[in-house]
Amino acid sequence: MNIRSAYVAAPLLVLAYGVLRLLDGLDGSRGPGFAWTAGHLAFMGALVLFAMTFRDMWTRGGRTRVATAELVVGLVGVACLLVQFSIDIVVGFLAADHDAMGPLFDQVQAVPGVSLAVYDAGPFLFYIAQFALVVHLAVHRAVPAWTPVLVLLGTAVPMAGLDFIPVAAVLMLVGFLPLARANAAAGRHALAHA
Repeated sequence: MNIRSAYVAAPLLVLAYGVLRLLDGLDGSRGPGFAWTAGHLAFMGALVLFAMTFRDMWTRGGRTRVATAELVVGLVGVACLLVQFSIDIVVGFLAADHDAMGPLFDQVQAVPGVSLAVYDAGPFLFYIAQFALVVHLAVHRAVPAWTPVLVLLGTAVPMAGLDFIPVAAVLMLVGFLPLARANAAAGRHALAHA
């Protein structure tokens, strides 16, 4: 997948996760089942694509020490979220029903450090780095000033309630469009001068 597609596909996969999460909750509980697993897999796919976009933003940001630190923090956050979503999928497969999921999650989170790294602090590194990378690009005028605003809103909206994840995904998609377009323009420019 080219990087332009990653800037578009990552938020669309987050949108798919958000919609599947809403559908999964229509019966009053979330997981286990098809919507639980498919939604989590969609988000994991988004995380892989976000890692690609982080690397691209690092390159566009000049590969400075600051941009490198942002990239590393972002990739650690991606890893923490991938572990979290992997645990969620495994618990979903092991549990007979929603009520059986709770004790399984309790067992996992009882392992020292897991709760902090995988559920509490670790995932925030992803969001902090994503915002920092976009701000870095905005400071260097590689993206419009409104791009970081939309990325920040896309991060903040789910904090009001996870049912707003689809709204956050659309905000991220719009925020990333300048990056996708710039990539497409660079590709056309390279082809014209080849």
